[in-house]
Amino acid sequence: MPKKIKFLMSKPGVDGHWRGAVTVSMGLRDAGMEVVFGGFQSIEQIVKTAIEEDVDIIGMSIHSGAHLAYTKNLVESLERKGLRNKFMILVGGAIPEVDFEELKKIGAANVYGPGSLIKDIIAFIREKFDQE
Repeated sequence: MPKKIKFLMSKPGVDGHWRGAVTVSMGLRDAGMEVVFGGFQSIEQIVKTAIEEDVDIIGMSIHSGAHLAYTKNLVESLERKGLRNKFMILVGGAIPEVDFEELKKIGAANVYGPGSLIKDIIAFIREKFDQE
């Protein structure tokens, strides 16, 4: 039996909107993935949790407008630890489409803005993990 894909869902900072993160987490769980819900965490806490929980994917749900800075900080923190290629990074939340390509250049595998469908997130993850 193949190993379950393990996903960490976190909210960097302290913005209070969490409904999307919970909804996506439940959808991933229902699709057979193991989900670790990190809740509100600093970037360093996200990295620590990802390492301790041995996840495959780090997902950040961001509604504060700081998506570029948080993603850059996450990637830099992983690079300092020599772990940049260990985790797939997915970013979602109230993110303007104009920033999607920049987030991918920084290091996000994909970006999900308002109106994204959980089935599309699941399909993207499965496609990426089937290629390995």
